[in-house]
Amino acid sequence: MAQPITARTQSVARWAKVIDHESCIGCHACSTACKSENEVPLSVNRTYVKYVDVGIFPEARRSFQVTRCNQCADAPCTQACPTRAMYARDDGIVDFDKSICIGCKACIAACPYDAIFINPEDHSAEKCNFCAHRVDVGLEPACVVVCPTEALMIGDLNDPGSRVAKMVHREPVVVRRPEKETRPKLFYRGAHQATLDPLAAERPGGGLFMWSEQTTGGHHVVSGHPLEDSGRDTDGNSAVGHAGGANSSAAAVLAYDVPHKAPWDWRVSLYTLTKGIAAGAYLVPLLLLLFHAIDAESPLWMWAAPIVGGVFLGITGLLLISDLEHPGRFYMIFTKAHWRSWLVKGSFIIAGYSAILGIHFLGSLMRSEWIAGHLAWLGLPLAVLTAVYTAYLFAQAKARDLWQSPLLPPHLLVQTLLAGSATLLPVAAFIEPGAVNPLLWTFAGSSLIHVLMVAGETTLAHTTAHARLATHEMTDGRYRTFFRLGVALTAAAVLAPWLATSGVPLALIALVGLVGLLCFEHAYVQAGQSVPLA
Repeated sequence: MAQPITARTQSVARWAKVIDHESCIGCHACSTACKSENEVPLSVNRTYVKYVDVGIFPEARRSFQVTRCNQCADAPCTQACPTRAMYARDDGIVDFDKSICIGCKACIAACPYDAIFINPEDHSAEKCNFCAHRVDVGLEPACVVVCPTEALMIGDLNDPGSRVAKMVHREPVVVRRPEKETRPKLFYRGAHQATLDPLAAERPGGGLFMWSEQTTGGHHVVSGHPLEDSGRDTDGNSAVGHAGGANSSAAAVLAYDVPHKAPWDWRVSLYTLTKGIAAGAYLVPLLLLLFHAIDAESPLWMWAAPIVGGVFLGITGLLLISDLEHPGRFYMIFTKAHWRSWLVKGSFIIAGYSAILGIHFLGSLMRSEWIAGHLAWLGLPLAVLTAVYTAYLFAQAKARDLWQSPLLPPHLLVQTLLAGSATLLPVAAFIEPGAVNPLLWTFAGSSLIHVLMVAGETTLAHTTAHARLATHEMTDGRYRTFFRLGVALTAAAVLAPWLATSGVPLALIALVGLVGLLCFEHAYVQAGQSVPLA
């Protein structure tokens, strides 16, 4: 029978949960009750129990870890959500509103605990919400009610008399990934470190851990690391793990885990390229104009900049909308804008930049150099912001350590110059041959800087294991083909001026650079999501 729970009336409750792993028997009653109470479909879980076998026979034991939303006091998912579909209640419960979820998956990328998923039936984001509908009427969450050993406890941290508050403040409890500074309100008592650290256990070769067949096909991630240092399990399944094949915890082997799908697919990789072209198509002619490589009446500036920029900005918008689980709700980014989300800020930046391109095009139709010239004061900062805002969007994904780089904004700006100059090369050959030479040198110079920045970012020591593993996946693991091809092609683009004088077609030279940049972007975006978090 469900037990009533109470909070102090003198102040707002601050609900928290303690999981006592000294009592947990790994029976899965909590995950079954959760599915039943919240009608969670197959293939996804609000909560589940992870198994890790620790030790060497005969000194071995099976350790459990109940995995779910950590109900963070500083929840990254609520900051990344563009419509406030993920929100924190006054009582500390992080809840969600499916009616305004657009399915952008930013909350999934932001969560350091891989606790959020897209419901395959209604295509909205969801997670454990402490059974808020039960808490609101004084009942315990379903998982707490069914636990046969009372290993799950919920209570008010503001009530010093509650069992949870006493346990949190008086006994040794831990939280997962405290370095993320999310201040979780899910506390573990007696949990083995090999279960809390998703990189600690070894993943058995041949895909022999329970339910491992769920990882076949698609981009799925499970905890642990494979035996081989190849980025793949011995049975050939795509798998992510520790580079080098050495445990970070002594004699720990993964026995049971559930797969998690990476939130952003090839469309996000392609979007980074099309957005770079859209911004670069305006920035590059403007820079050539400022350095007197072309004049104010140049067709490259008057016509190519707004047309090429507008076309690729439109493609960028289509890619972003198509990546939403609810594309028909994309307008909510503007009507229910949450200004802490860089998805919202980026959408308004793109909208402002598209307006500049539209006015610029109208000015060209009117043959007004005055309009195009004065627009540059607004167009320059908007084009730069269009180029670099993705760095802040990626940085808001606190779960992905590879993307937390202060060099990412300038690197994206360099990539924008590369993409813009490459795209304009064949255009200039038809409408303004005199601009081809400065475009070639801009293309070659930006390609060189890009390659040097990639070399620096991939060879310097990384501050976290997650960043190092993601880098390994990019350079030597699952995405090594894309990465190496991308670096090789952009390195070849450094020779663009000499290749052009040798008779190589400009369109082919430009294509080499763009394909190389796309390959690198795909490796970077996907590798950033490839490290297990749960």
